[in-house]
Amino acid sequence: MLQRRRKDLINGTSLRIVIYLSERLYIMKNKAIVKKIQSRLIIITGLLLLSIPTFAQNLRVAAAANLQGVMKVLQADFTAKTGIGVDPIIGSSGNLSTQIQNGAPFDIFLSADMDFPQKLYDAGFTLKQPVVYASGSLIICSSQDLGFDNWERLLLTPQVKKIAIANPAIAPYGKAAEESLQLKGILSEIKSKVVYGESISQVNTYITTGSVDVGFTTQSFVKDAKITLYWKAIDPKTYSPILQGIVVLKHADGNANAEKFYQYILSADAKKIFKAYGYIVE
Repeated sequence: MLQRRRKDLINGTSLRIVIYLSERLYIMKNKAIVKKIQSRLIIITGLLLLSIPTFAQNLRVAAAANLQGVMKVLQADFTAKTGIGVDPIIGSSGNLSTQIQNGAPFDIFLSADMDFPQKLYDAGFTLKQPVVYASGSLIICSSQDLGFDNWERLLLTPQVKKIAIANPAIAPYGKAAEESLQLKGILSEIKSKVVYGESISQVNTYITTGSVDVGFTTQSFVKDAKITLYWKAIDPKTYSPILQGIVVLKHADGNANAEKFYQYILSADAKKIFKAYGYIVE
């Protein structure tokens, strides 16, 4: 009887050990299978991500500050025609150019001049040489009805205490303003009144908020202004032509969508929009 109990005990223990080992083996086997499946899923996911073209993302278009208003219309028209999204990055041409040289992932650069895109081309940051897409018009502008018939004389009077100009080193419209003031022979006399903005956008803010009495800006600014503005075009003979250039950047190499946007900006449809905002197009 005692021997039988011992035998049953041993058999029972052995059975429990066998069951335990079987369960562990099953679990370990399942873990190995799960790990193998997880590994394969990771590989498949990675391959799928690699297969998704980066061009499915919106185009990143660096645009000079003078284009802020017209860019919204161009963006909407292009997307309506092609279904391709556009993310504009607005800033002074000089600052945007610096960002591009520092590796900013932009696809297209719409500058306010030809100098900055030409320098990018010379340095190997673009896929092709810049071309002119439009020419800008410089104006003197105010939120007050100061009378601009003789604006040169007006700037010298105590009535005008602050004059906004975009930084001429990085903003082509600021450079054009100083050229005109220099030609008129009054730049040195009104220098103490000048408030420099980082871009035309900042100059426009100074004008609309009344932070300055007058400012030199782009004619396109008055198109979408929310307040009444008083302005006069500056004689284009007093400043160098503001030829605005476009380039496709190296980041967009092989991106068909970037080429479509480039061709669109040079199209008749885009030129109509530019013209409506006061730009000169051929």
